[in-house]
Amino acid sequence: MGLRFLRPYLLAIWPVVVLALVLAMVLLWFGEAPGGRQRIITAALVNLVAVTGIYIFIGNSGVTSFGHVGFMAVGAYSAAWLTIPPAMKASLLPGLPAWLVATELAPGLAVPLAGLAAAAVALIFGLPLMRLSGITASIGTFAMLSILHSVFANWTPVTGGQGSLYGMPRYTDMQVATLWALVAMVVAALYQASPAGIRLRASREDMVAARAAGVNVPRERLIAFVLSAFFVGVAGALFAYLSMVVVANQFYLQLTFLTIAMLVIGGMRSLTGAFVGVAFVSILAEILRQTERGVDIGIISFSGRPGLQEVGLATAMLLALIFRPQGLTGGREIRLPQLRMPKRKSRKERTP
Repeated sequence: MGLRFLRPYLLAIWPVVVLALVLAMVLLWFGEAPGGRQRIITAALVNLVAVTGIYIFIGNSGVTSFGHVGFMAVGAYSAAWLTIPPAMKASLLPGLPAWLVATELAPGLAVPLAGLAAAAVALIFGLPLMRLSGITASIGTFAMLSILHSVFANWTPVTGGQGSLYGMPRYTDMQVATLWALVAMVVAALYQASPAGIRLRASREDMVAARAAGVNVPRERLIAFVLSAFFVGVAGALFAYLSMVVVANQFYLQLTFLTIAMLVIGGMRSLTGAFVGVAFVSILAEILRQTERGVDIGIISFSGRPGLQEVGLATAMLLALIFRPQGLTGGREIRLPQLRMPKRKSRKERTP
């Protein structure tokens, strides 16, 4: 009975095992690479944490959210409030409560707390939003993003407003980002195999039938929404510790488009698709970024064109929607290989 109960979870973990081996090879390959290349890989791993978090909600509910980057902002500012030295916070952020000004935690502790802060914000917004469906719910999540961005960009005494909030220590490296990426993927795999995940995926396929079977759709969506916000908030904190500066405009439309493009191109309905989408878009974005600066191929020279990265990513997402609507992975997970047992001979075949 116990093994039968664990079987769905073991099958769900298998894709994570394969993807973890891929990440291990990446770390071995780029472990001695120059600092700039390591930073690119680290940023891609942070994006993987964010996209995996977004997948927990979008992939299982079928509701497209345009507001999850707002939780990255919550995580980034929470990490800043918890780790910037008190003297610097007192001068930069005079509106912070006294207890928060006096708080200075280690980044390793501040990261999960930033995720919890994002989850708490998601709970507040999710209570009304998760009762909506279809395009109405998507517009509601975008409205949430606009609200959060306006608060962080204009509440100057507490967030620094439009300026840069600096003074954060360097904490995020390849090892830290890889650890959180693995944690996010394991939790995402276990959740989608859990009864709560199965109920939510049932509502994604047929909401009327799911409700008739007793599924409380708003409640199941809210659980996924809060869980996904935790990991997106963690990604925001890791992003802040990587750049060591927090700016409100970093967490708005451009990053929203980038993370959605990663999920759409890879495949919105599989965890493997989230991984493949992050890898594909990260490589493509870096190629386009280098091309924006200009490329010399022998005697031929191509001058850079600003905005080429956005145009290239938009074109890639458009092509994926046209030719691969289910993403590069087709919405499928990596399957556990099944060993074929040798066919037993019948009594007649054994008789000489």
